[in-house]
Amino acid sequence: MTDDILPRHLMSELREALSYTRIVNLVGPRQVGKTTLVRDLLDSGRFITLDNEGTRAAIDEDAFGLILALREELGDAPLIIDEAQRSKDLSLAIKRIVDQDRRKGQFVLTGSSNVFRTTNVADSLAGRMLSLKLWPLSAAEIHRAPYCQLIDWATQDTPQLAQIKVPRISRAEVIDLILRGGFPEIRTLDLRNRQRQYRDNVDSLVDRDVADIVKIRKTDALRRLIDQMAARTAQELNIAEVSNGLQIRRETVEQYLDVLLRLSVILKLGAWTSGEGKREIKNPKYHFVDSGTVCALRHINERLFDIDGVPGAIGPVLESYVVNELVRSAPMQQNAARFYHWRSPDKREIDVLVESGKNLIGVEVKAAATVNSDSPRHLRWFTKDGPGRTRQFTGLIFYLGEEKLSFGDRIFALPISSLWAEIKF
Repeated sequence: MTDDILPRHLMSELREALSYTRIVNLVGPRQVGKTTLVRDLLDSGRFITLDNEGTRAAIDEDAFGLILALREELGDAPLIIDEAQRSKDLSLAIKRIVDQDRRKGQFVLTGSSNVFRTTNVADSLAGRMLSLKLWPLSAAEIHRAPYCQLIDWATQDTPQLAQIKVPRISRAEVIDLILRGGFPEIRTLDLRNRQRQYRDNVDSLVDRDVADIVKIRKTDALRRLIDQMAARTAQELNIAEVSNGLQIRRETVEQYLDVLLRLSVILKLGAWTSGEGKREIKNPKYHFVDSGTVCALRHINERLFDIDGVPGAIGPVLESYVVNELVRSAPMQQNAARFYHWRSPDKREIDVLVESGKNLIGVEVKAAATVNSDSPRHLRWFTKDGPGRTRQFTGLIFYLGEEKLSFGDRIFALPISSLWAEIKF
């Protein structure tokens, strides 16, 4: 790895997947670093891209014959096909090849959306393909630190604060991380050019990537929905309200939301339900995937986060930032992790509930430099008197202070920098 290329923690998952599955399908937002990962970091196989019109035309002419010939030249090395979703015939050709040849690690495909999006093809590839998602850079990758292990830490029998070596970081440095976002090339630019590039990136996604999934007649409506989702990050979404505000049909809003989820623009947290209370709130919560893009779309700079800036501006963006950091670390944890949110009719709520094995982790995010004994009241109720009382439950409060704190009953307050802290088990 060269010094100017940041490490990607998903590389270990990619290498492992090539040892036991025939096809690895790597998806993620445009400019997130998929090409760099498979071309410059994988160090094996042959790379072709369907962004090249000549290559795409040749594959469209004879997908099976050309791909088979390339595969036969490579032996056990993978054929890496970038922007694979740009060929409508590619998926069936690959399916035919891997049905005839059962060797592992034959193909690595990348794209902004899943090339095997048709149900009949996806179903027929069960056991032959693994999909991985490359998200924007995590804070741990940016700091060249090990992946965040807080989910594994929180599910221990007795998590100890002494195990976490927290780096010191100022509020201004946290805000800078949020404003820069996680797109490798864009985040290094100055604020003006960075935010212009993030907005152009969204425009390119609407004009180009969406067409790979669905034909949309009026892309301006989708672009306006993206702006609405940026303004509503970390909120439950009232689809009827958004539909009325944009003056487009509810069904269209739902279709557009599905497109944005598939293109990894937004992240959806379903509502966790205990089965105890039929009246638990069941609306999903949406988070924008990249904080830098959110700030660009909302024209947020560091002054808006100052004490005399816009009240409450940092709260939702910080919550989405923490959620995305945890989601990006999930593939590397020992147990699979599922992410939800929870809210009761009497206004008790937990920003994020992580279900990992038999464990529940409640996460709250506070955009303040201090916490007090009242801060974990919803976490404490949830584990003592609420639906978490029958599970091993750990509560985490992320905040902008510098101290690790314990409130007892497996409830802790952690600095934001814990997301890239070294943890010793």
